[in-house]
Amino acid sequence: MSLRQSSFFLRFLTLGALAHLYVGARLIPDGLHHGPSAAAAVLALALSCILIPLGMLARSSARPPWGDRIAWVGLITMGLFSSLFVFTVLRDALLLILWLASLAGLELGWTALRQASAWWVATLALAATIVGFVNARRRARVVTVDVPIAGLPPDLDGFTIVQISDIHVGPTIKQRYVQAIVDAVNQESPDLVAITGDVVDGSVEQLAAQASPLGQLRAPHGVYLVTGNHEYYSGAAPWVAEFRRMGLRVLMNEHALIHPSGLPMIIAGVTDYSAGAFDPHQRSNPAAALAGAPADAWPRILLAHQPRSAAAAEPLGYTLQLSGHTHGGQFFPWGFFVRLQQPYTAGLHRHGRMWIYISRGTGYWGPPKRLGAPSEITRLLLRAAPGPRV
Repeated sequence: MSLRQSSFFLRFLTLGALAHLYVGARLIPDGLHHGPSAAAAVLALALSCILIPLGMLARSSARPPWGDRIAWVGLITMGLFSSLFVFTVLRDALLLILWLASLAGLELGWTALRQASAWWVATLALAATIVGFVNARRRARVVTVDVPIAGLPPDLDGFTIVQISDIHVGPTIKQRYVQAIVDAVNQESPDLVAITGDVVDGSVEQLAAQASPLGQLRAPHGVYLVTGNHEYYSGAAPWVAEFRRMGLRVLMNEHALIHPSGLPMIIAGVTDYSAGAFDPHQRSNPAAALAGAPADAWPRILLAHQPRSAAAAEPLGYTLQLSGHTHGGQFFPWGFFVRLQQPYTAGLHRHGRMWIYISRGTGYWGPPKRLGAPSEITRLLLRAAPGPRV
């Protein structure tokens, strides 16, 4: 572990311990103040404080099968504690409002309210974790999205791109999970398949066999992939070589020219927005991705892992950008924080003259938990719209 990683992990441990102390201090005296119950709650929080960092470490440092088992326990615990912490904060906000109301003369059964609300926080956190687990572990549903493009040639109306993104093959997502995704994509018989990054969370040595079903993806105009930030965390160069060995076309600031119905069309791809921090030679460059492209080739589709690539892509005349990265927030309340870094959280948006679609992801990262942001396999249909070509 590098000095930078060690520093981050130390901060993670410190903040985690403080968060556990806060939850314990706010809930145990109110809801579990009797001896045996209080002792059990303290023990559970202490175990949580230990299991979460162990699970994070096991994802990359421990050997299977024990590494995977520890990761499973730690990551489920992380999801549970995340909801427990958030609901505790919301409870405190509500109690503050009610306390202020009591100053104005509102009569409250204060002791009973505090006890009941402490139990409700624990119950809701557990329920959210169970429902979120079921949502995360079932195969992503197929979502159909029409993309209206003014001036699109009639022969390209209905051209179908199936996008998958953010699978995060790793300690809790294995070959069987990936195979189900691949089978669903192939069943759609797309014209083209786009994989918009964050495919893996680990090294080629650990995960090549688990990710191998991706080599079975089929489309008459090709299967294209771009790197996400997690490819760089996991070793981008060996993974790019492995993806190419599988038969996937990896686009690294470059484009491919295809001819559906005999009409020239561009599929471009850029390295992840953060790639330059790992390798200056791989800095994301939407302009370089178009270099040498025929002027009459249109529409121009860009695969870019992070939505914030749109700011540089739109002025270059791209028609549609396909992105992922955000997971749609994955579970409450993290979707509200995505907009602090990215221009969009999920779905189809107009960015200047360019369309951008952000997938909520086909797998999940970290805790096996999804609430309010369902995973998706996206079936995008290009549709002719009235008006001149933009």
